[in-house]
Amino acid sequence: MKGISYITDNHNKKTAVIIDYSFFKKHTEALEDILDTIIAEARQEEESVPFEKVMNQLKKKGKL
Repeated sequence: MKGISYITDNHNKKTAVIIDYSFFKKHTEALEDILDTIIAEARQEEESVPFEKVMNQLKKKGKL
């Protein structure tokens, strides 16, 4: 795909990706969705916090 390059190891296994700025600029929304998915999966094992508790903490900090 134009604008995407891969770095491979000695076994030709893809280990990293390089995204050209022009590709990123053109497909920003799709790439943001991908990053959101990666973050969500990484946090899947984290304990959840009740909405009310988060709201109370934000109010105490003056964020709301």
